[in-house]
Amino acid sequence: MTHHSDQRAYFFKIDTTIKKIRNALQKQLTEAGFDLTVDQWVLIDHIFRRQGISQNELAELTFKDPPTVTRIIDLLEKKGLVERGPAAGDRRKFNLFLTKTGESTYNQVFPIVADIRRKGWGSLNESDYQHFVRIMDSIYQNFT
Repeated sequence: MTHHSDQRAYFFKIDTTIKKIRNALQKQLTEAGFDLTVDQWVLIDHIFRRQGISQNELAELTFKDPPTVTRIIDLLEKKGLVERGPAAGDRRKFNLFLTKTGESTYNQVFPIVADIRRKGWGSLNESDYQHFVRIMDSIYQNFT
């Protein structure tokens, strides 16, 4: 039996929308002179909100595999934006912190991110947001 969602390419719509947003953000970051990729920004944003987060926690939160997170953190560390600190009780693990330069970069980049979010949201209202979140959460839950 065919379900009505079989004919709706909602995944394609979600994917193309995400790509459009990522491209717009990358363009703005580049034009503003920031040597950051969107993926690097995502990690900086999470580290800013959770100073001392472990690399494994960061990988889980961002849905990136640990080797990818390690590569991005290595790059951010070389740029002087992130530093690794030893985890309490386990010398094999590291916690991540933004440096002063990283915090400054976050504070400079966040308004650009917020502007992209506002542009994307356009004239949609709070009710639209609540529906959007409910639908996206439902789709997400269907895969867990």
